[in-house]
Amino acid sequence: MIEQFTVRTFKTLDDVTVDLGLVNVFIGANGSGKSNLLEAVGILSAAADGKVDDQSLMARGVRPGLPALYKSAFPAQPGERIPPHLFFGARNGQVAYDVTLHNPLREPAPAWRFKSENWKDENGNGLVARVPTQGTGPNPERGLAALEAVKLAGGNALDFLTSLQGYVIYSPATAVLRGIAPETQPRKPVGLSGGGLPQAISELTEQRFWDKHSERICADVLGLIDWAKSFGRAPAKGLPLSPAAAASKDVIRFHDRFMREKRNVLSGYDASEGALHALMLAVIAGHRASPALCAVDNADQGLNPRLARSLMERLCEWFLNANVKRQILLTTHNPLVLDGLPLQDDRVRLFTVSRTDSGRTSVHRVFVDDAMLEKARKGWSLSRLWVMGHFGGVPDV
Repeated sequence: MIEQFTVRTFKTLDDVTVDLGLVNVFIGANGSGKSNLLEAVGILSAAADGKVDDQSLMARGVRPGLPALYKSAFPAQPGERIPPHLFFGARNGQVAYDVTLHNPLREPAPAWRFKSENWKDENGNGLVARVPTQGTGPNPERGLAALEAVKLAGGNALDFLTSLQGYVIYSPATAVLRGIAPETQPRKPVGLSGGGLPQAISELTEQRFWDKHSERICADVLGLIDWAKSFGRAPAKGLPLSPAAAASKDVIRFHDRFMREKRNVLSGYDASEGALHALMLAVIAGHRASPALCAVDNADQGLNPRLARSLMERLCEWFLNANVKRQILLTTHNPLVLDGLPLQDDRVRLFTVSRTDSGRTSVHRVFVDDAMLEKARKGWSLSRLWVMGHFGGVPDV
């Protein structure tokens, strides 16, 4: 997992370092830089995989952009020199990987060029130490760490790089979850917009027979969808779907516990979007093929406030108690999400994201201190503290 991530001169992230846990929630106003932070990790992921171009970025859920949009355009402060390159770096103890990337503002190339690249193992030894070169040298559009990784049979450094390479940003889209719109970025176990959810749910429920953690997740998510007696996958042609519905071959199937038998079957096309979003987060947390490192942008989309709180509470439990350690970054605008965070556990971390007077993104971790505990004893919830502006991350409007 990543313990610390640093980014410089990328969009509004002029110089930001974040110390991460297993579950990381970022709150803040629209345009504060939350999505920029998720995308910065995606760019480092593409670099770790050997190439940074539009295709590799889109495959991770990163919006491709021209150098003029990627490079920070803040005016220099007195005595300050603005670096010409983008910097991205991550570490876990002594294991670390960082790069500087360049692409000219005028006549940009299809792929970003590696100016420097460093990869260190758990002893601090350099596995890759690339420096800017003039003339002949390694192909500047290809990363060296991805090539060096082929030579390693295992170890912490390889595990770190592999998890970084597999990072993606999920952005669930209701139409894709329902099966009425195509997935633009398909992958296993589920596409970045939710495509393939029926198959992923089927596989997750099958895991229950040999994995207690998957059994717990399936039971939890069924409890969150309070009107459903069961859920699973079924062929679209066998469900009560209108012929006008452009459904995929397989869709999510629910049994409503309140309706009479044989009239209580619903498809994902007719079910609530909150139920579909809850199922997708369950897949991300529990499916055996889910990435070791991922993000969900706007994790509260389509969720009733109380469902958002309960789902976040369960999501934290799923990640903290998993058999395989996984790490997730989430952005949200729903205050009730905060009330589902067990912040007394250091593995769960809350961050406020805001813009300074100069427009730069600032990220601060919210710590549970004595003042906050005293407020809690007086009946103040974490969501109320946020909305009232007690620890930042709210728009000044």
